[in-house]
Amino acid sequence: MRDTDRALPIALLRAREATMRSFRGHLDQHGVTPEQWRVIRELAEDGALTAGELSERCVLMPPSLSRILKALETRGLLQRVADGDGRRKRVDLTDEGRAVFDGMSVTAEAIYARIEAAYGRDRMDTLLDLLIELRSAIESVDDVVLDSERASS
Repeated sequence: MRDTDRALPIALLRAREATMRSFRGHLDQHGVTPEQWRVIRELAEDGALTAGELSERCVLMPPSLSRILKALETRGLLQRVADGDGRRKRVDLTDEGRAVFDGMSVTAEAIYARIEAAYGRDRMDTLLDLLIELRSAIESVDDVVLDSERASS
């Protein structure tokens, strides 16, 4: 077995937790969970989305997303809107939700800038590129394994 300091899942979790410590106080001040912030941010960036699209983009399981959407809707930060084909609903930020995003994003960007200053902008860009490549490689391997398992069933 690899030493836990060199185990990819543990290293990623530790890096995530260290990163999130920088943001938790800011999120807490606004009464927003990290998961709720991911939803707010995605809607602010891309506009109205279906629950399925949000689930994938925000890396949230559908039951968790349902609770998050209900909480944000109750707070008046998002609303359900009709989809073009009428068979499904999309969710979008309300004006209040947009205002929350606009207010929070200024401090969030300052936190990102502090992290980049400590780590280095070029290194951060490289790290993000490598993580995207890692995800793609793992998904490719997983697809091959799944296809192989299906063929042998």
